[in-house]
Amino acid sequence: MDVIGLILVSWVVLMNGVKSEEGSCDFPAIFNFGDSNSDTGCMAAAFYPMASPCGNTFFHEPAGRASDGRLIIDFIAQKLGFPLLSPYIDSIGSSYGHGANFAAGSSTIRRQNRTFFDGGTPFTLEIQTAQFHQFKARTAKFFNQSGNNHPCRKQFPRPEDFPKAIYTMDIGQNDIAAAINRVGKEDSHAVISDIVHQFATQVQYLYKEGARTFWIHNTGPIGCLPVTIHNTHNPEPGYVDQNGCVNYQNDMAKEFNEKLNNTLVTLRSQLPDASLIYVDLFSAKYYLISNAKKEGFVDPAKLCCGYHENGIDIWCGNKGTVNGTEIFAGSCEDPSSYISWDGVHYTEAANHWIADRIINGSFSDPPIAITHSCHKPDSL
Repeated sequence: MDVIGLILVSWVVLMNGVKSEEGSCDFPAIFNFGDSNSDTGCMAAAFYPMASPCGNTFFHEPAGRASDGRLIIDFIAQKLGFPLLSPYIDSIGSSYGHGANFAAGSSTIRRQNRTFFDGGTPFTLEIQTAQFHQFKARTAKFFNQSGNNHPCRKQFPRPEDFPKAIYTMDIGQNDIAAAINRVGKEDSHAVISDIVHQFATQVQYLYKEGARTFWIHNTGPIGCLPVTIHNTHNPEPGYVDQNGCVNYQNDMAKEFNEKLNNTLVTLRSQLPDASLIYVDLFSAKYYLISNAKKEGFVDPAKLCCGYHENGIDIWCGNKGTVNGTEIFAGSCEDPSSYISWDGVHYTEAANHWIADRIINGSFSDPPIAITHSCHKPDSL
C-alpha cells in the first residue's frame, strides 16, 4: 500500500473510530526487538553511556536512549499499562516483570562485516532472538526451582505470560543504510530480498518459542534524515523530492517495506493462529515531515542536537572542529519544536506524535489498534 493509500485508510479508521476498550487484549508482557529507534539502554550498558544532553527532556539525564526523552516503544509500553521496558543486558535497577527490551543501537537484521567501532553491532536480530530464548529458558528454570513466595518472582514474567505477550519489532533501517552505501557494488534488490527473508526466519523462530502476537514496524524514510539532507548539495533534477528527501534512498526503504508486507501476508497463511500486524511507520513519519509546520514543528531538515555539514559530523553531546574552531554539539533551546533530535533519531515530541497515530491502528495493515492486536481480523 502506498503513502496516499495508507493516509486514506487512516482517515477511514479515524472517522469510523477504533474498537472500544471492551474486549481489548490483556497482554501480561511486552518483548521488543530492534535497533536504536527502540533501544532503551542496551548499547549504553554494553559499551559507553549516552552523552548529555540526551534524555534531558523527560529523564533529566542520559537514559540510554538516542533522543531527548522517550521513544515510540516507551509510549507503546505506557499505552499498554506497562512500566518503561528495561534493556535485557542492563544489570542495574532493571525489572522484567512485564517484559524485556532486546533492541540495541546500530543493530541489523543481517550479519554485517563491521565491528562496533566501525558502526556495527554484535546484537543482530538473530542474537536478540537468541537472548530472548535464553531469557525465557532461565525464567522458566527460576520459577520451577524457586518457592511461590520467593521475593524475586515479581521481577520476571511467569512462564505462562510468554505466549500471551505482545512481540514488537522495529529493525531494518541500518540494513537499508548499509545497502545504500553499497549501491553499484551489489544487486540491491537481491540484498533487500535477503534482508526480508532473514527477518521472516526470526519471526518464525519466535513463533516456535511460543510468540503469537506480533506488532511489526516497517522502516522509515531514511532519505529524509537531516544527516542525509545536509550533505546533499546542488542535486540533479529528480534527485530529491519536494521535501528535500533523497528519492533513491526512500525508494530502497519502500522496496524493503513492500517486500516485508508481502512476507507478512505469506506468514499469516503459514502461521494461522498468529496475529501479525504490519505498521507503516514510513507513511506516519513522512506525513509528519511533509506537514511539519502544520503540526507545530520547525523545518524537518533542522536538527536539535549535533552538527552535520559539508561532510563534518559532530554527534550530539560531543566536541569537534569546524573551520579551525572547536565547537560543542549541544541541544537546541526547545526540543519539542523539532522533529529530528540528532540528524538520525527523532525527538520525544516527534516520537509522541508518531506513537499517537500508530497505536490506534491508523497506519496498520490490517487496521487494528495495538490494544486489540491479539485478535485476528476475522475474529473482530
